[in-house]
Order: sequence, then C-alpha cells, then structure tokens
Amino acid sequence: MTMRVAFIGFGEVASAFCAAFNARGAQVAAYDVLMDQPGGLDKLKSRAGGASVEFMSLDKALRDSRYIFSTVTTTVAKDAARACVPFLKAGQSYVDMNATNPNVKADIEQIIAPSGAAFVEAAVLGAVGVTGAKTDILLGGAHGKGAESDLTSVLGLNARFYSEEIGKASTFKMLRSVFSKGLEALVLEFLTAGERAGIREDLWKEVVHTMKNHPFEKTASNWVRTHATAHSRRYHEMKQVASVLRQLHIEPTMTDATVAFFARSGTLGLQEKFTKTPTEMDEVVKFFNERLRPKQP
Repeated sequence: MTMRVAFIGFGEVASAFCAAFNARGAQVAAYDVLMDQPGGLDKLKSRAGGASVEFMSLDKALRDSRYIFSTVTTTVAKDAARACVPFLKAGQSYVDMNATNPNVKADIEQIIAPSGAAFVEAAVLGAVGVTGAKTDILLGGAHGKGAESDLTSVLGLNARFYSEEIGKASTFKMLRSVFSKGLEALVLEFLTAGERAGIREDLWKEVVHTMKNHPFEKTASNWVRTHATAHSRRYHEMKQVASVLRQLHIEPTMTDATVAFFARSGTLGLQEKFTKTPTEMDEVVKFFNERLRPKQP
C-alpha cells in the first residue's frame, strides 16, 4: 500500500527529502504559508524541483497522511503544531524536525497529545543541503522506535532511534551545534583575517594539511589535555592575537570569546589540580564540569 506523507513548511529539509520519498513510491503533500502570498506557489514548486509534491491547504495536506513532518522555522514550531491539531487523528505520526530547545520539543508533544496522533522527536544532524536523504537523523520519544522502521525502510531516510525521553535527541543536536556552528564562526573569522592580511590561501592550506594528516581525535584530545597546564600561556598568546585582528580592522568576536575562556580557566584552580599534563582528556572535562556547577545558595 502506498504511504502518504505531508510536510508542514517546505524549505530546505522538505525539498531535500521529498525526492527520496518519491523514489520509494510515497505520495507527498505539503503546506507552506508561502502559498497564501502572491507568487508563493511558484516559489514552492521551484524548491520541489522535479519531485512530485501536491501543495494544498493544511487540512487537506494532513488528511490521510501517515507521517506529518514539521519542517517550519524554529520560532513557529509550536504555532504550527497548534494549527495541525484539529486535523490530526490516531494512527498518524507527527514528526517535529525543527532545530530547537529540548523543552520546546516537550511542549510540542503536549500540544499534539490531545489529537491522538503519535509524537516523534527528530533531530537532523549535518547539512541537509549537502547530504540530502542520507543526513543523520536521531529519533526520540515513546513512538520513536516504531517510526525508525518506516522512516528508513519505507521512506529511505537515514534515521535511528536515540532515546524514549523527549528532548534527548534535541539536546544532542543543540550541543553538537556548539561545536559545528562555533567552528563555522571561527573559520570565517580566521579566513577573513587571513584575507585582510593577504595570506588566506597559505593559512587555509596549513590548517587543511594539519587536519588531513593528524587524526582529529588525537589533535582535539591533545588540546583538551594540555589546556590543563598551558591555559595561562595560551591566554597571553590569544590576547596578542586579538590585538593583531584589531590592527587589521577585524572585530575579533570569536577570538575575544577565546581570550575570555582562557582567562576563566586561570580562575578555576587548574594549576593546583594539574601539576603535569594529564594522560586522558576525561580528567580535564570532568574537572570543568565540577568547577562550573552553579554554586549552592
């Protein structure tokens, strides 16, 4: 039997996944607020490319759809859920794919619950525009395990069950973004400064060479381990780095944050705890975790 699915919000995620759904024989419906704007439907059809997608009103899109994928902007995720509730029923699954706070996911589950539809938390990892349907997706909630089979075997997504606790998958996504989005911002500041200094290509080649020839696991763990004993020296170095960026008329947003991080390290008691570089990064991470706990009143 052909599976019918619907997207609420038809942006990058929906346009990347619908072709894969078509290839598996699924019928795809979609609703987007752009439909109510002049020229909006043409924009949506352009996003769909050659995929077969029926753009229709919200109630019609949801009708008889086995899975409803919410792929709206994060700020309206709860509003989208509320709008869908009157048209949802038992036997359907509402999959929230928005990148948002774990508490918001829990709120959305409560919004969906009265409809009788199953709620599935989904956290999309990686760049959908690059990896498409092969992008890693973590599933959560009591119905996450059951959805895993349909989303992978029937619809062709790269989804895996992560936790029955709503919010865990999104916590993973959010904390992963500390690294990925933070690195994105850092690379842009680094390359912009390099461009201003006229050495961008040389800097880029050096960093690429380092990452290519030295496993990240080894390099990153070494950064963490040696932070215990080298944070003071690195703090003073980064103050100079920030000064160089300002001389280049580059606002050192990320570099200033690094200076502040290293300055704080000097107040935590690392030197007293670590008289020599620890053999495992785990020791340093646990030290930070303990020292940065909120002080009890």
